[in-house]
Amino acid sequence: MGKIILSVDDSASIRQMVKFTLTKEGYEVIEASDGVDALAKITGKKVDMVVTDLNMPNMDGITLIKELRKQAAYKFIPIIMLTTESQDSKKLEGKAAGATGWIVKPFKPEQLLGVVKKVLG
Repeated sequence: MGKIILSVDDSASIRQMVKFTLTKEGYEVIEASDGVDALAKITGKKVDMVVTDLNMPNMDGITLIKELRKQAAYKFIPIIMLTTESQDSKKLEGKAAGATGWIVKPFKPEQLLGVVKKVLG
């Protein structure tokens, strides 16, 4: 069984692109539409990595990262922000919350795969 990656984005087309790109390479992908949905779907589950959007309804990516980092099971897993935000202040906010890396949309599938392979080995 491949490594499990949680993809969190309020855009169904982005989630589909992430899932298509990663499942093709043998990863298992859990999809969630926002931070609240993400926390509900992974409670009690093993997740190897999280790829999350920043701006989402109900719970944004920064808050999601903070919530995940509070839990022992997700304290040290890689979390990549996948977002249209490219401002340094937002990146610093993400890094302070515990984000491992940052990919700016639009992105190429190879770019996402490169980052995933780099952080998951």
